Amino acid sequence: MKRTLRNIYLASIYLFLYVPILILIIYSFNDTKYSTNWQGFTLKWYYQLVTDAPLKEAFVNSIIIALSSSIIATILGTLGALAFYRYRFIGRKVMYTFIYIVMMSPDIVMGISLLMFFITIGMATGAFTLLLAHITFCLPFVVVTVYSRISGFDRNIIDVAKDLGASELQMFWHIMMPLLMPAIIAGWLLSFTLSLDDVVVSFFTTGPAFEIMPLKIYSMVRLGIKPEINALSAVMFLLSLITVSVAHLVTKENR
Repeated sequence: MKRTLRNIYLASIYLFLYVPILILIIYSFNDTKYSTNWQGFTLKWYYQLVTDAPLKEAFVNSIIIALSSSIIATILGTLGALAFYRYRFIGRKVMYTFIYIVMMSPDIVMGISLLMFFITIGMATGAFTLLLAHITFCLPFVVVTVYSRISGFDRNIIDVAKDLGASELQMFWHIMMPLLMPAIIAGWLLSFTLSLDDVVVSFFTTGPAFEIMPLKIYSMVRLGIKPEINALSAVMFLLSLITVSVAHLVTKENR
């Protein structure tokens, strides 16, 4: 009885989360522009996405920012996790706690604080400030992901490598990197997904001359929900789902 109730409870949660997304995907194939009634199957809304120049530009901008911020955040986050693991310094625990604070901070708080910071230092908002903002909120996820992996290492491995004459670079490249690679890949994939889907922080830290896909969707929705928006949202959801699934498979193989 308890198992049945638990399964019903879990099924209800998943239905609540994914039925609206499923409805959105279904209506992206609906052959009508202004009605919610089903008028037939069509792919023309997806074809319009391909032929729409502003949408293609926003999509390319999103991919560039997501790739750049995730790569930089992965490099810095991996080095940061190694620093937390290898070295003992004053304020180490406090600094690591701040990593979690950034992760748990509301997006609107982070967006406004970053905007105030950019204004204070006299930096005009645009592609560069957007990139810095995305690196900022992606970095903690990489640090936590990599550190959780490296904290399970047997420290004797490092000592043995030193005893056998390995330099710091050799130890890092031939021992640490192969062991850390699944966590690094998972951190990069999570960072890419977070950057690709972000709306709130991007809204405060980008300029009018540089538009990304989530903000483009937001501006289109304000004028009413159209089939092009459904198709665009379906593509974004599929891309995010693939990225998160790959990250899950990587971490599962790691365990």
